Amino acid sequence: MGRKDGPSWGSRGGGGGVFSSRITIAVVIGITLGSFLAYISPHGFFLHSTPTDTRNSHGSVASSARTNTELPASSFSHRIALTEDAKIAKIQEELTAQKKENDRLLKERIDLKRQILELSREKNAAQTKAMTFGPPVKAGPVGTMKSLRTFPTVEPGNEITNPELAELLQEVAINRELIVGVSNRNVLQMLKVWFDSIKVAGIKNYLVIALDDHTADFCRENKVPVYRRDATISSAQKDTGDNHAVSGLKFHLLREFLVLGYSVLLSDVDIVYLQNPFDHIYRDCDVESMTDGFDNLTAYGYDDVSDDASMGWARYAHTMRIWVFNSGLFYIRPTVASIELLDRVTLRLSKEKAWDQAVFNEELFFPSHPGYEGLHASRRVMDFYQFLNSKVLFKTIRKEPANYAHIKPVTIHVNYHPDKLDRMLGIVEYYIKGIKNALDKFPDGSE
Repeated sequence: MGRKDGPSWGSRGGGGGVFSSRITIAVVIGITLGSFLAYISPHGFFLHSTPTDTRNSHGSVASSARTNTELPASSFSHRIALTEDAKIAKIQEELTAQKKENDRLLKERIDLKRQILELSREKNAAQTKAMTFGPPVKAGPVGTMKSLRTFPTVEPGNEITNPELAELLQEVAINRELIVGVSNRNVLQMLKVWFDSIKVAGIKNYLVIALDDHTADFCRENKVPVYRRDATISSAQKDTGDNHAVSGLKFHLLREFLVLGYSVLLSDVDIVYLQNPFDHIYRDCDVESMTDGFDNLTAYGYDDVSDDASMGWARYAHTMRIWVFNSGLFYIRPTVASIELLDRVTLRLSKEKAWDQAVFNEELFFPSHPGYEGLHASRRVMDFYQFLNSKVLFKTIRKEPANYAHIKPVTIHVNYHPDKLDRMLGIVEYYIKGIKNALDKFPDGSE
């Protein structure tokens, strides 16, 4: 480059070609290098995110990190506590939802059971009508024949004789059935325990027949459905005691419900309800009653052998025995046989100085014989561990709680003891309030 005899770099002679070639080479190298750099780093070597981009993509994290570093340790612990509270709240919410789902499934199960029982009842009624009005039935193979279980239900006539009661029953009854209790002012304390237990058990379809204004007002004050009804005690029943006289009236009053086409669980007021009885009734007979029996034999019947030594070889005679149905708690369907039963009992009590429960059982069980035509009504005994009488409770169950822990009674009737109110309150404390020694103070029987 320092030679003086050579052409200058700026001349237009042959040296210019070399210069141009070098420039071309430099440009090519630059383009090639730029392409290479663009290939290995398409977004450039110096990235500058805008403040807006930084906030959108990392703002929450940066803010959280900045907050965590700036907050003191106590605040950080508080955040952890809040997180744990949220987890607990979520678990509680899930448990509540699960409980609601369990309750829903239980309700569906109860409704399904009720539907099955109702379908069974309708089937029996249909079979009855078919066999009553249809052609004769041919006998089938052994084990296939089944007799009638119950009569068809009656239907109300075009003219309703008691429109007030008919309107009330439309409001109170569920599936055309309800609990009915009869009461006067002499047993208001027991009546309150009675309907309070019904409310706690969640039963909606119940009604009190009030025999005086004071009882009717008492029911209204406690928001209890009530039907005010005057009833005259027959002259034959006036000396049987107030409780028995009132008890005898119920058969006459009950008829009004049946002729309107309603099934009734007739209930004395010395009963504590722990479950809905309509979930445990079969509805396959005209009458379904609790028993005064206290074990399988006495409740459901047994062969009792009588011994007369004077007869020698024939000294032993077999008898069939069963403890009576309790007329203080029975379910009765609106059938012809059921209404005939009520009419028979009512007629006898209007003429005889007799105990209504004895008459009730005689009409149910006495067979036809010379001079007497028996009642052709079907009957069922309730499970004596579900529909308890007070003898079973105080002589058996309370003494062996471990053996009967799986049994939860539906109702408990204080029928074997005169101190009814005190024992009813003890039953409420034991079964509803969970006081385990609430029944210990009572003797087995009456003192």
